[in-house]
Amino acid sequence: MNNKFKIYTKTGDDGTSGLIGGTRVKKSDQRLEAYGTVDELNSWVGLIKSIPIEPKIDNTLELIQNKLFVIGSKLATDYDKTTNKQSPLPCNSQDIDHLESEIDRMQNDLPPLTNFILPGGNQLAAYTHLARTVCRRAERRISVLDTNIKDLNNIGIFINRLSDYLFVLARYINFKKGIEETKWIADKR
Repeated sequence: MNNKFKIYTKTGDDGTSGLIGGTRVKKSDQRLEAYGTVDELNSWVGLIKSIPIEPKIDNTLELIQNKLFVIGSKLATDYDKTTNKQSPLPCNSQDIDHLESEIDRMQNDLPPLTNFILPGGNQLAAYTHLARTVCRRAERRISVLDTNIKDLNNIGIFINRLSDYLFVLARYINFKKGIEETKWIADKR
């Protein structure tokens, strides 16, 4: 007898997905868009983390991935149908402060930003810029959700700060590798 967990349930074959609490919603539901984008962001952060990087940054990226996983589960929870209302908050002021202190730490090494820059440079920095754009999309998706989602305000703040962190991280990676940023120059044709 095979006791292995089957990954397919066939419950979504009708175009719906289940929220935590049992409610079924269309796969096009805004909530699924939000937590799906957070999941995509988490995968991009995982890709960044898979490339050797400073231990302090590696640790911060792992913390971020754990926070994103919890944020995704919060966004996937129907709080009207679940008794899990006392679960830990996905992010708090200390988490936001941590991102800000890491931004400040990296910015201390960086030259001042005097122009818009084009995403790119080192491959790792380019991946980080992609993660930043997915993070911005996650922020937009989260901002349209109902306020009955527990801790939605802190989630929005955390995601906003995370996009700033990823922008500075991309710049920092290029700086540490000695790669000059490409400045945006307006087309003067």
